Amino acid sequence: MNWKLAARAEKMNPSVLREILKVTERPGIISLAGGLPSPQTFPISAFAAACAEILETDGQAALQYAASEGYGPLRQAVADMLPWNVDPAQVLITTGSQQGLDLVAKVLLDPGSRVLVETPTYLGALQAFGPMEPTPVAVASDDEGVIVDDLVAQARGKSPADAARFVYLLPNFQNPTGRTMTEARRAAVSAAAAAAGLPIVEDNPYGELWFDEAPPLPLTARNPEGCIYLGSFSKVLAPGLRLGFLVAPKAVYPKLLQAKQAVDLHTPIFTQRMVSTVMKDGFLERHVPTIRALYKRQRDAMVAALQREMKGLDVKFNVPVGGMFLWLRMPEGIDTVALLPKAVERNVAFVPGAPFYAGEGDPRTMRLSFVTASVEQIDIGIAALAATVREQLAHDAAARVQHELAEN
Repeated sequence: MNWKLAARAEKMNPSVLREILKVTERPGIISLAGGLPSPQTFPISAFAAACAEILETDGQAALQYAASEGYGPLRQAVADMLPWNVDPAQVLITTGSQQGLDLVAKVLLDPGSRVLVETPTYLGALQAFGPMEPTPVAVASDDEGVIVDDLVAQARGKSPADAARFVYLLPNFQNPTGRTMTEARRAAVSAAAAAAGLPIVEDNPYGELWFDEAPPLPLTARNPEGCIYLGSFSKVLAPGLRLGFLVAPKAVYPKLLQAKQAVDLHTPIFTQRMVSTVMKDGFLERHVPTIRALYKRQRDAMVAALQREMKGLDVKFNVPVGGMFLWLRMPEGIDTVALLPKAVERNVAFVPGAPFYAGEGDPRTMRLSFVTASVEQIDIGIAALAATVREQLAHDAAARVQHELAEN
């Protein structure tokens, strides 16, 4: 048969992260790559009790089709846990927050539409936006997030018709860099976006994973009518539930709902009821602090290992105050895409940084996750990574000498 692909299908590419995760399934590999929550944090007994309760008390409804907007008590719970006044009617339960990105792209983007993103940004967002064939534009960024002057300049475009449709931001413990937008930067970004009429799509899957103090208020809390807010239960309960949510202004909510209806009718009602049941007695307030404590210990272990093993190398990295990731920049001449298979030979995996850029990527960057590996595995993995870097630098130095000798 002559299968002719749609033009949008040509825009779809395999996920770099998913392909790397295949490598990590090999026996003996220490994965510092995938953004997988630690399975130690999954509240299995709480889910087992909730499942039994739901099936016993309302099993028929829990296994039936349901409203596209989501389970009413869960929508109310989401509205109640957010730090600004949220009408539950503006909450849409999604099949993971990744679906929220897909719905936003379908509703707000046309071919050629300019969408602004951080430098670097979440790879999954670029993939979700891609089939709508927009033009992603990287906004200059520093350790505090997007730089306001460049955000304003990029929002305008070259003409009114070229104005950006929205800016996509992850203010808390960003994936991939782990950086957090400061209060001052949030205030400036929010004010500048409102003045420019630039909508914000705020993605906050990691916001509850702070270590010492909670991050500043979300951007959406400052201008709810100018923002779409995305959240997830994957990082605080379990990713296998595929349960997320978005909060949208009433001006765009109906179209987001219609887009969801066309995709899957509704998010599985059984998992919605299960999470609602687990949450109803304040479970998250007791459970999430145990995740924070675990991840903080593992972050500290990775930072200590990097300081010890990378000593003497021109390796720069951040120390995130929450979340799941560290961001590294290797010495000059190192290409982390080429380095990855050599690291895998030493039984350690990471994610190269270049795919996270909307424009030209920095080949020297990489993302490490500290939440899935144990402290012992982190120590072994970072030592193996450092040995790989030193071996590559020595190889490159020897190659340069050989080249110079040949020229002379």
